[in-house]
Amino acid sequence: MRKLVYLLFIGLIAVSCNKTKELNRPADFVNPFIGTAGHGHTYPGAILPFGMVQLSPDTRKDSWDGCSGYHYSDSMIFGFSHTHLSGTGVGDYGDIRLMPWTGEIEALLNIYKNGELPYAVFSHEEEEAKAGSYEVEFENMDVEVELTVGERSGMHRYEFEDEDDKYVLIDLYEGATSDKILGLELNIENDHTISGLKRTQGWSKDQYVYFYAVFSTSFQDVKVLENGVIMEGDHFTSMEDLKCILSFSGDVGEEIMLKVGISAVDIAGAKRNLESDIPAWDFDGLKQKAYELWNNELGRIKVEGGTIEEKITFYTALYHSYLAPYLYSDVDGRYRGHDLGIHQADAHEMYTVFSLWDTFRALHPLFTITQQERTNDLISSMLDMYEKGGLLPVWELAANETWCMIGYHAIPVITDAYMKGIRGFDVELAYEAMKRSSMQDREGLGYYRQYGFIPAGMDGSSVSKTLEYAYDDWCIAVMAKELGYEDDYTEYIQRAQYYKNIYDAQTTFMRGRMNGAWVTPFDPTEVNFMLTEANTWQYTFFVPQDVKGMMSLHGGAEKFSGKLDEMFTASMDMSGRHQSDITGLIGQYAHGNEPSHHMAYLYNFAAQPWKTQELVRKIMAEQYSEKPDGLCGNEDCGQMSAWYVFSAMGFYPVTPGTDYYVTGSPLFDKVTIGLENGKACIIEARNNAAGNKYIQSATLNGEPLLQSYIFHRSIMDGGHFIFEMGPEPNMDWGVGDDNMPVTKIDEHLITPAPYLIADSRTFSSGMELGMGCIDEGAVIRFTTDGSDPGPESEIYKDPLAIDKNTTVKAYAEAEGMLPSKVIGGFYSLMPEGRQLQYNTNYDSQYTAGGEIALIDLIRGTDNFQTGSWQGFHGVDVDVVLDLGQDVKVNTIKAGFLQDQKSWIFMPEWVEFSVSADGESYDVIGKELCKINPEADGGLTHDFSVVTKAVNARYIKVVGKNRGDCPDWHPGAGNPSWLFIDEIVIE
Repeated sequence: MRKLVYLLFIGLIAVSCNKTKELNRPADFVNPFIGTAGHGHTYPGAILPFGMVQLSPDTRKDSWDGCSGYHYSDSMIFGFSHTHLSGTGVGDYGDIRLMPWTGEIEALLNIYKNGELPYAVFSHEEEEAKAGSYEVEFENMDVEVELTVGERSGMHRYEFEDEDDKYVLIDLYEGATSDKILGLELNIENDHTISGLKRTQGWSKDQYVYFYAVFSTSFQDVKVLENGVIMEGDHFTSMEDLKCILSFSGDVGEEIMLKVGISAVDIAGAKRNLESDIPAWDFDGLKQKAYELWNNELGRIKVEGGTIEEKITFYTALYHSYLAPYLYSDVDGRYRGHDLGIHQADAHEMYTVFSLWDTFRALHPLFTITQQERTNDLISSMLDMYEKGGLLPVWELAANETWCMIGYHAIPVITDAYMKGIRGFDVELAYEAMKRSSMQDREGLGYYRQYGFIPAGMDGSSVSKTLEYAYDDWCIAVMAKELGYEDDYTEYIQRAQYYKNIYDAQTTFMRGRMNGAWVTPFDPTEVNFMLTEANTWQYTFFVPQDVKGMMSLHGGAEKFSGKLDEMFTASMDMSGRHQSDITGLIGQYAHGNEPSHHMAYLYNFAAQPWKTQELVRKIMAEQYSEKPDGLCGNEDCGQMSAWYVFSAMGFYPVTPGTDYYVTGSPLFDKVTIGLENGKACIIEARNNAAGNKYIQSATLNGEPLLQSYIFHRSIMDGGHFIFEMGPEPNMDWGVGDDNMPVTKIDEHLITPAPYLIADSRTFSSGMELGMGCIDEGAVIRFTTDGSDPGPESEIYKDPLAIDKNTTVKAYAEAEGMLPSKVIGGFYSLMPEGRQLQYNTNYDSQYTAGGEIALIDLIRGTDNFQTGSWQGFHGVDVDVVLDLGQDVKVNTIKAGFLQDQKSWIFMPEWVEFSVSADGESYDVIGKELCKINPEADGGLTHDFSVVTKAVNARYIKVVGKNRGDCPDWHPGAGNPSWLFIDEIVIE
């Protein structure tokens, strides 16, 4: 292998034998190592555009930063597997791992017998990755490895430089994560061929990977091991572990090649895929073919100007944008469906790996320009998932729905494509699927439809879900209107306005609501259970479907832009739980995670496009680079890179589902987009010297372009855009009512839901209860007897005085608008004088409402994310309840929750003590936990003791924390949680 010094592509490609090579073609600029350091979670291995095989080295597993199986900081390789995920936040794949090896067979057998893994030592000086290929030279063995791929197959070339015995290891157990094995199969077909199956349960609940591997030379001996023990025979199955050692003889410098086809269908499918992809033993020819395929795909966009580093960053971003979704159907059209059955796709290719919470924002809109034919296949794949599995995908992986993340974001992908004229899919089936996905009752959707928002006490991520559902519903409304379904349009355009129900005019933030009132205390920097991978700053601006309405809530464009200014200039400090995904901070803006991605472009809507121009240049310069740590957050299957591709070209899809893009600041002097219709769109930035980031004027096809947005049709018609750039803002360009982008909802307007105002959900002697609405002109009608209010119900005027258990229900109505949904709250009278003393502290992330949460008569649900449980992290629960007076106690109960996948376990035991003076306690009972700590949650259990009528004023409850998570747990060695609610005295 050539001695390579990578030097991170600074100005030149890899140094080979001390000679340098100029970068000329688009594929030359690709650096697959970008994102392999830091938190990018990418892999450097070989893949074709959207290919089924991702043949890449594995350097670690069971590590968040190693979700792709590789991290740039590592120095050991455990093998080369054929499936990997790019930039995800959860690990999976890493299937069918192979590894060349030299040395003594007994030493190798002992490694396996001891439950260890053989590995090779490497350095980046002896490693190279290009578009379509990867190679490395081991330091502890004289072995050189080269990898390249076809669409559904991979090819390896191993060169052994010494006289030691030579082996190729096949590992069917190890992968990128600790998947549970559902079935392994390995077959010795002949002295050149191995086949088999790896079936696992991990992030994907039931994943099949069949393989068919052919070697260029015969192996002399085969040893198959199960849990380190050598097995006999030619056909092997296991529910635990299978590894294979193939022995080869030969001369020094011998070259062993192998070809591996994979399939989710069967071994015959893997064989056909291999024979179709790689019929010959021409490694160099296949490698060159892979390079040319990438060069042609990337070459559809030609950039001119800019620095070498910017071109490397751009073309690698485009490369990363074209990795996923992955091809999933075999060469004969067979595929495994979401019913896990085998089906035939003749009209389109099937795809998998749909990270839709991430990719609906920019990746799929990029495809509507550069991958229109493939977009039809992607949507047809999603519709097939609907037909076989009942719903559109949320986060789909290998024919399984992972239910990871929130929203139903297949819908904006479909609507965006339809509105841009891409309609080579079953439109009526798509519309049916969209409606059905929106009418399910999981993930808080039932509460969302009932109340017009998700109450924080009823489901987790309530703020994030409410906002994202509202946007998705707007996309359904757009489709309903296009297809002529007026009744549906009326319903969904109302649902699209539900964001108004969680906007708090006093704080000017989107805010969680519980028991009809705003959740307190409130801190917009806090990362908590009401938000998905974000804090309130990072979700307040997610109303892409009605930016005009959002600005109106803030008091107009000027105040809205001031709020954006405040976000970008605020301190980067955040409170609440640590969230690894929140990175790339500029103030409270977090570019490393997707909820922030559109925000810099919102200034265009507020008549200040020059602020967008400044910020997007800043983000491109500071949050991206050509180095291994050149991504500030997870790549997320192409979304992080698609943002860069769009922004470098000079525009961005703020609202997928519309037919236009919002302008930013073009990075390159000239971008030429070759379109599938044979036309070319050209974007020129003249006078684009360093520092000239502000648009002075623009033209389209020679005519003045005054708007700070561009239509999709102008791109597809082969428009020629010219932007004149300068060092100072032109505050007159792109402003004015006709020149700014706008999204608005101006019919079927709803009255925002009212909110309740109370100091607490409980009281001991009486309390005042107020009501409000962000529409100050709205009338609020209410009841206090638990019945639903109607047109004849009392109108709220002044705060109510309540002195007993009270259920309040209310709705608001405003002239010319539809009445709001009915909201409600329950306020309970507590026995006077009761209070709690905490001897250990609950965590600030999980307060359940504060100091009286454990005695507020409101029980926690089976979902810890609702905020109704108090969480104790790494400590025992040790609390004392002061009843205020001596009471005859018959029974004491304390409710606990287990959700072990979230590191929450039942206590080992709960001990109950009583006291008359609060100093001297008598233990009256102790219940040991009988619930298996490995049992999945959410499980709830009341630990209790019967006291036989003991007189006591003070009740002490101690729940014993299990300590660190056990060895079998992914969080092994980290403190576990206890969640408690409520303490009941009878």
